[in-house]
Amino acid sequence: MSFSELGLSPAIVKAVAAQKFPQPTPVQKVAIPEILNGRDLLGIAQTGSGKTAAYALPLLDKMQTNRAFKNRYVKALVLVPTRELALQVGEVFLSFSAHIPIQIKTLAVFGGVSINPQMMKLQGTDILVATPGRLLDLVESKAVHLSEVETLVLDEADKMLNLGFEEEMRQILALLPKRRQNLLFSATLDNKVNAIQETLLHEPILVEIKEEETSGPSLISEMAYLVATEKKGPFLRYLIKHRNMQQVLVFVSATQRADHLVTKLANNGIKAVALHSGKSQGARTEALALFKKGKVAVLVATDLASRGIDVQYLPYVINYDLPRSSKDYIHRIGRTGRAESAGEAITLVTPEDAHHFKIIQKQTKRVISTQETGDIDLKGF
Repeated sequence: MSFSELGLSPAIVKAVAAQKFPQPTPVQKVAIPEILNGRDLLGIAQTGSGKTAAYALPLLDKMQTNRAFKNRYVKALVLVPTRELALQVGEVFLSFSAHIPIQIKTLAVFGGVSINPQMMKLQGTDILVATPGRLLDLVESKAVHLSEVETLVLDEADKMLNLGFEEEMRQILALLPKRRQNLLFSATLDNKVNAIQETLLHEPILVEIKEEETSGPSLISEMAYLVATEKKGPFLRYLIKHRNMQQVLVFVSATQRADHLVTKLANNGIKAVALHSGKSQGARTEALALFKKGKVAVLVATDLASRGIDVQYLPYVINYDLPRSSKDYIHRIGRTGRAESAGEAITLVTPEDAHHFKIIQKQTKRVISTQETGDIDLKGF
């Protein structure tokens, strides 16, 4: 099935083609026609399933003939839990709308940065992507009005609730018109999400894309290397240079290790940036942009800071430090092998890590090919 068979307008289909999307993902095949028909929808799907485009494309399609005519009265509202996800979702909308003849304005707003520039940019906004706290600040400042919102999207609703945004979400819902389309996306359907969807959604279509957490995506090849602790840094640099890796996401266990690793890589002629909670929002945004644009080859990140990172065709993920749990392992390697592109996940295992790595393999029901590295000459790395 192609995007042109989902009911999207020719302009949107061209926009998809310009982004080189090969074909719709399972969640897109089901969700796009239903959203175009105005149905409420409950989507249970993991990050990397294509869920953002599943709602972005039909929203942009409908917005072509239904733009916001009152200034600061947005037509579509997308609520997300984190600043990183707000930027990512906003980028998806912008990447598609850039190829649409009719100008549709999308803006992402979030806390941690000055509110004044966001207030100014809200003029003429059709689609607003927002974190709950910053949205309420903007509403209180009368910088945006929600009384004419026609479509509400709650993205990663489970994470939003787990981060304690339930009260903010209820305040926002009270500001919206009763007649509207509601789209709720979540990785899981736990009790909190179920309670929200029961009150929010009206006769929703359920789209559930099951991905066994124990299996991981099928387009990912996995490999582990046994490395002496003191040789981890040199071996990482050897691996990146020997394999000519042009874009690789490297996971570490702590913020200090991220900065240290970036310095070591830079000293050896490998351009790298760090992404962690110790950096300002501006620095994190710049780091991710440099990586996505190919200005740097390596992004070194902690698990927490990596939440919401979505690089469509990321070829390599390296676990420099082992994750704490099997669940974190699956989330890490799931950053590659997306959009039906092959990816490779590599794990560096020290003697101290060996037992923990065996536990991860057992819990995830996998046997990962492991190679010795003692014979590799690491001089100069």
